[in-house]
Amino acid sequence: MAALWSEVSAVLPLNEAQFPLHFSDKVESSVVEVLKRSRQQLYSEATRAGRMLNAQIVLDISWEKLNTGTWRHVDKEWRRVYSYGCLFKVAALCREDPSPEMIQQAVRTCDMGLLMGAAIMDNILQVLVQTLQGEVRKATKEEDQTEHVNAKKIKIESPRVPVTKQTRAVPRIKCPSLESFKTNYLLPLKPVILEGIIDHWPALSEHPWSIEYLRSVAGCRTVPVEVGSRYTDEEWSQTLLTVSEFIDQYILTKDGVKGLGYLAQHQLFDQIPELREDIRIPDYCCLGEGDEDDITINAWFGPGGTVSPLHQDPQQNFLAQVVGSKYIRLYSPEDTDKLYPHQSQLLHNTSQVEVENPDEERFPLFAEAPYLECVLQPGDVLFIPVRHWHYVRSLALSFSVSFWWS
Repeated sequence: MAALWSEVSAVLPLNEAQFPLHFSDKVESSVVEVLKRSRQQLYSEATRAGRMLNAQIVLDISWEKLNTGTWRHVDKEWRRVYSYGCLFKVAALCREDPSPEMIQQAVRTCDMGLLMGAAIMDNILQVLVQTLQGEVRKATKEEDQTEHVNAKKIKIESPRVPVTKQTRAVPRIKCPSLESFKTNYLLPLKPVILEGIIDHWPALSEHPWSIEYLRSVAGCRTVPVEVGSRYTDEEWSQTLLTVSEFIDQYILTKDGVKGLGYLAQHQLFDQIPELREDIRIPDYCCLGEGDEDDITINAWFGPGGTVSPLHQDPQQNFLAQVVGSKYIRLYSPEDTDKLYPHQSQLLHNTSQVEVENPDEERFPLFAEAPYLECVLQPGDVLFIPVRHWHYVRSLALSFSVSFWWS
């Protein structure tokens, strides 16, 4: 494992003097002193226990700051402190002769820094996790893949596919010109399914996305997972799992899916660049007001049966289906009064109605609201206009990518 430390140290500054540690006065001097001590240990002889102790002190203090109050009020300086704590912990774990378990822990530590911290030193945690992930892949290369993916273990899903009426079908069009899309759908804010515009994605061509592929490129990476069929349910929660743990617990089990979990997050493609390289931003996004950096890319991966309740978003949305299928229903914002949004500020963009099993006594006007519907298949891209209400149910194991733009 000496080669691993050689690769890790090659990413670090050459010496202590070149290692930046600059913070505003929002970070207490006592914390800065512990950071400086960790930096000094990085370039001197010290025990792993000593290095780990100081790194953990930094992590514990900054973690408390990150979890006090709402996330938007967390000062970026403390997010940077947390990232430095992660960096020092990774260095401590990888020094000397790390065990496979220590390398896995180092990968998780990098991911926690990428998820909760802020970029430091040219996004050094992203660089390090790529090196560590390569080490994990080497260690598992000879492992019998049938232990992970066995066709007999995959739940045979019998999805409840709604009968869609032609009069309510979302229109479909193949590769429209930019001008045609703008004139006929973007400006009048009309939903449409675009066909043939993502066939060139590597995710659909060169190496099609699958459980096996996702495990191979990201199995050891820690990601946020939503647990529950829909975010409005009382039992809904969030947790952190590796991609492999998520697949094993919610996709592949001997008795089928244990529960409903959804890997749904906007950081996945920043966190795992290999997946980002498999997709492309649709050309039609150039019709928006911002540039490419203003586009939010979201990943949605989960088993059949997961539901996004009827809700609306403040931006235009292209929902691209890569694996599996989804039933989607769309309502115009003009009919908002018939959709009974929650009264609370937190859920004001979400309807109280259970779309496919509505309570007609509580929500009598819902049946009067006109809607469009579709079943989205691999290769389809649905344009969901800004503030259009949409309900989504996965009919089978599904991986979708959405692009939010203005």
